[in-house]
Amino acid sequence: MQAYISALGTLLQPQNLFMMYLCNIIGAVLGAIPGLNGGLGMTLILPLTFAFSTEMSFGMLTGMYVGGCTGSFIAAVLIGIPGSASSIATCYDGYPMTKNGHAAKALSIGITASFIGTVVSILVAMICTTRIAEIALLLGPWEYFSLCLMAITMVIGLSNGSVFKGLMAACIGLWMSTIGSDLVTNQLRFTFHNPKLYGGINIVCLLMGVFALQQVATSYAKGEQTMPEVDTSSLSGFGLTLKDFVDNAKTIIVSMLIGLFIGFLPGMGSGISNLIAYGQAKRMSKHPERFGTGYDAGIWATEISNNAGLGGALIPMISLGIPGDSTCVLLMSGMTIHGLQPGPMFIKQNPELGALIFLIVLVSAILLFITQIFTKRWFPYLLKAPYHYLYSAILILCLMGAFSSTTSMFSVGLVVAFGVLGIMMDMFHIPFTPLMLAFILGGKIESYFRMGCSYARGDMTSFIRRPLSLIFILVAVFSVIWPLIGKVRKKVQK
Repeated sequence: MQAYISALGTLLQPQNLFMMYLCNIIGAVLGAIPGLNGGLGMTLILPLTFAFSTEMSFGMLTGMYVGGCTGSFIAAVLIGIPGSASSIATCYDGYPMTKNGHAAKALSIGITASFIGTVVSILVAMICTTRIAEIALLLGPWEYFSLCLMAITMVIGLSNGSVFKGLMAACIGLWMSTIGSDLVTNQLRFTFHNPKLYGGINIVCLLMGVFALQQVATSYAKGEQTMPEVDTSSLSGFGLTLKDFVDNAKTIIVSMLIGLFIGFLPGMGSGISNLIAYGQAKRMSKHPERFGTGYDAGIWATEISNNAGLGGALIPMISLGIPGDSTCVLLMSGMTIHGLQPGPMFIKQNPELGALIFLIVLVSAILLFITQIFTKRWFPYLLKAPYHYLYSAILILCLMGAFSSTTSMFSVGLVVAFGVLGIMMDMFHIPFTPLMLAFILGGKIESYFRMGCSYARGDMTSFIRRPLSLIFILVAVFSVIWPLIGKVRKKVQK
């Protein structure tokens, strides 16, 4: 409790609170604009955090994270285009409700559901993270190696399209993590005699290129710069009563549990949870035929679950050092930049910072809820943002951020090279999440593997002789093999 009191005092310092709230609003705006998202905003401000204190940096990054998660439903409701994958299912009932003349109610449900999902999930994370970290301290390098391996393979198994493409992306990420001098032997690996690579690949350059530069280039190339007009005549009033909460209580609770559980699983994220929650809400409903026509429960289910995934994703990131979703990879990168190591010892070594991250999410959710309720009539103007100005500004920020992180033009060249790699991956439908997750965890996998072999005097069977490590390895193998078995079964049935 002392850590939370101290963290609250830090958060309420005017400069920290202002920067958190500012990034919170920017994240919500980026989340609302199709083609952009809060993750892009986090990538752009990563280089800026070099100049700020650790507390202010995490206020900015986490505030942007919450804003991006919460704002993505706006375009889904108003124009039927999801701001991000986390609001795909929101389009199914949100946009029909708007077309039926109930835009105010649809937006109010989205705002309130996002708030409930975020607040409840972060309260659960506050309780669970410390307990999980205490259990994790009992594990050895064998279990950690297997756990990291499982996290990567679970993402590969859930990759849209080919499992082999997900595996390819993960292999590229693992290879990139080995570039530079070996920490144990100081042997140079894949540096091609370039001194700029002796320290490895700068994570800011990788994220700027593969994530931000690629996203802007592909969105522009696809011509995603024009938005439909929005009828603003039905945006007055709040639109919700106590009866709405009572009637949808079961949907709210079940969707909350789905979001928390899927958010906890490495790499799954809100893009999956909102679709699963929507399907479950339809199965539970007494009126499944109303789904897709502007039904309240459809919006409640999707927005509760995708925001509940936020708290669920923070639990494994802080307690185990494994990001729960692709946006947590960015938050974890911020920790790495500031010399912090997420994992079982993080809460013990940095109790105030751990408490601060949770409080930032809680306070951000409250402030954003109040702001959105009073400004929702202005939401349509967010969708009229001129893309040619936005894209130009983002490109400049990408290149400036890369240069400022190392004060070297070589970093700018890396961003462009990674941008080209990202464009090619998008063209061939190779997923980005396995690459980023493998790059983040690559160093840990190598370190834990070496430690496990060293402690066991070179006996690599120790990884399968320890029960928990064996379970993680079996889950890892199953995650890759099961989608392949499913494809074979479909072919046989045909």
